Amino acid sequence: MTLREQERRSERDRALDDHRVMTIKQWFEVNGFSEKTGRRLLKAGKGPVITQISDRRIGVTVASNAKWQASRAR
Repeated sequence: MTLREQERRSERDRALDDHRVMTIKQWFEVNGFSEKTGRRLLKAGKGPVITQISDRRIGVTVASNAKWQASRAR
């Protein structure tokens, strides 16, 4: 495993904290879909609750993602 892969894995592991805010790209990766699919879900209002990180950045808390995933269960 390369150093870069270890860093990515470490970032995913930190994302397990319920209050941690994942970037949108991390949210795509955690849920295993493409950027296009993720943005389409968010635009349609079918994604999780979004957290404003700064004036120009948004993210998703781990807890919001878990709640959203549970709501999608069949």
